[in-house]
Amino acid sequence: MGFSHVTINVSDLERSLAFYVGTLGMKLVHRARQDAYLEWGEAWICLQERPMLPMARPQFGVDHVAFYIPQDELHATVDALKAANVPMIRGPVERGGGWTVNFLDPDGTQLEFHSGTLGERMKVWK
Repeated sequence: MGFSHVTINVSDLERSLAFYVGTLGMKLVHRARQDAYLEWGEAWICLQERPMLPMARPQFGVDHVAFYIPQDELHATVDALKAANVPMIRGPVERGGGWTVNFLDPDGTQLEFHSGTLGERMKVWK
């Protein structure tokens, strides 16, 4: 058993594909009318177009989605995100056993690039 994937609701699939594939560099594996499947390392992501979802609904659930990135690539990636005018939330900062940066996708879903591992985080959060 292990982690399989995350599905992210988006309001505009074309705009989101431009961001996730074009800006973040994820690999497009399959595209249908209202969804797309992307690879990022060992993980896969489904973007599902749901333009009719209410925009401002309080809900519990996922706070953010984090993706691993090697530390030596993080700062150049942050520079590329800033050059693409991606809204930045935090970082880059050293936190939880690695470097982290939080930013928003076109629909305001908070994403994170983190350079640490679970083992490194557990050393910090004893």
